[in-house]
Order: sequence, then C-alpha cells, then structure tokens
Amino acid sequence: MQQKEICILGGSGFVGSAIVAKLDAAGCLVKVLTRRKESAKHLILLPNVQVVECNVLDYMALSNAIRGADAVINLLGILHQSRRVSFNLVHQQLPAHLAKICEDLSIKRLIHMSSLRAGKNAPSQYLRSKGAGEVALAAHQDALNITIFKPSIIFGRGDSFINLFANMAKILPAILLAKPNAKFQPIWVEDVASCFVASVESDATFGKTYELAGPKVYTFRELVQTVMTTLQLKRPIIGLNDALSYAQAFMMELLPVKLMSRDNIRSMETDSVSDMPFPTVFNLTPSALETVIPQYLVDQTPRGAYDRFRRSAAR
Repeated sequence: MQQKEICILGGSGFVGSAIVAKLDAAGCLVKVLTRRKESAKHLILLPNVQVVECNVLDYMALSNAIRGADAVINLLGILHQSRRVSFNLVHQQLPAHLAKICEDLSIKRLIHMSSLRAGKNAPSQYLRSKGAGEVALAAHQDALNITIFKPSIIFGRGDSFINLFANMAKILPAILLAKPNAKFQPIWVEDVASCFVASVESDATFGKTYELAGPKVYTFRELVQTVMTTLQLKRPIIGLNDALSYAQAFMMELLPVKLMSRDNIRSMETDSVSDMPFPTVFNLTPSALETVIPQYLVDQTPRGAYDRFRRSAAR
C-alpha cells in the first residue's frame, strides 16, 4: 500500500485496535484520535502510529485533528446512551459533521462503521440512529468517496460479547437469557479489520455499502451454548419470554455498569443476519466462530490457567 496518512476515530477500541495494527503493518501513517491518551497506550509503540487526544464532538477540534489526512475512518458508536452522550449525537450528528469537515478540507476518502439492520424502520433507537448516520453521509456522496460497513456482532480477543457470557458461565449456576431465539451471524474482528484496510485504496468500494457477517447463523441460545461447550462447562440456559426479557433489561439499566438495556432488547427483535453473500471484492473467506474463540477463551480453562501462570512468570 502506498504510504498514506489515515486518521481514525475510535481507533483505540476493540475493532479499532485491530484496524490500526493492520494499517501500521501495511506501512500507513496512522493518527488515532482518542478522548484519553491512556486508553490507547497499547498502540503507542506501533512504529507508524500517532495517538492524539481530541474531543471529536467539538467541531473545530475535530477539523484541526484530521487536517492533512488522506483518508478518515469513523468507528465511533455507543450501545447505551446517557444524559451527556446520545445515540443521535454519536451516530447521526458526528458522521454528518465529519463528512462536512472532510468535504471542506478536500479529504476525499471516508470509511464509516454502521450496523447490520440499521435503518429508519428498525425497532431500536440504536439501529435507527445508525441508519440516520448513513442517510447523513449519503448527502455527501457526490463530493466524497464513502464506503459504509454494516457488520453483525463482532467477536475476537477482547470483545465484550463472547467474553461476557464466558465470565457469566464461570460464576453463575444458570444463565437467564433474554431473547433466546434472536439470531446473529457473528464475524471475526480480524476479518472486519481486513475489509476496512483493503477498502482504503480500493476504487471498487467507493460509494458502496457492505454487510459483513460470518459463515454461520446462530440463535442467541446456540451462541451461549457454543461458549460453554468451548469452556467445557455445563449450565442450564433458561430462555426468557419477551416480558421477562424487558424486565431483566430494566433491572440491568439500574446497575452502575450497564450490561444491557431495553433498547438492546428492541435491537434483537430484528435478526442480525445478512441476506447477502460475503463481499467478493475483499477476496476473503470469513472465519468460523468455533475455530477462533478457543484461542482466547482458553484462559478460562485449567490448561489456560497454567499457560497464564507461565506467562506471568516470564517463562
């Protein structure tokens, strides 16, 4: 890849870290914008990566930070809104401002992360706001080379989904599972990252929207069972009906750390499954969940505990 400066919003997160690592390996100059530099300390040692503190919700600060970039990647998203930060602010207003800034600065390349099943008629605020962000970007399609990715749930080392249920299975005698029949088509974070990196200079992806989903569809119950099978654990999975699913989510909203909300439950009312084959333009066969998760869930097993001890002893 010809050396370019790529500016990434959300580059210190789970998906962003994988993309930054691949861009760095490809020889790109990568500028990671983050609210707190501490959150991106794992990226600082990469030779081609610069970490810059920036309030990306400040229009002028964002404009100054991305000035001079050859391409911008926006990965920012929230699963839970608060009084200070709303879905509309992050998923709709920010992409609109970012596209306007790119247009004003003559930065032609913009790559954006949306979500599978996002749209104005989606059942949740999260998915509707993601869809509104796509509409906001469409207003700039004539001036910018925009690519939008819409993944299903993303798994991999450090994810907040598979690891959450792995930890729950370790400590709970049974799993009370909301929306057990909701469907997902999980995709590996490294496959998502490969698509983003490949798209940076691919003219064929300009103006396109791609759904990213793995090779297999699972119900929520099947996903949790797969995690437990990997960990060699046996726990009953008690599926909750809709009323109990919303009641459980409401209780979780009251916790100091919000693990699930009623809006998350609404998102699961539409299956996170792609109707399209995996995009051939990326020349990639997505990896199966079962072949990947043992690589990072092994720490939950007795053998993994032994390996972890050896690492801590620097042997």
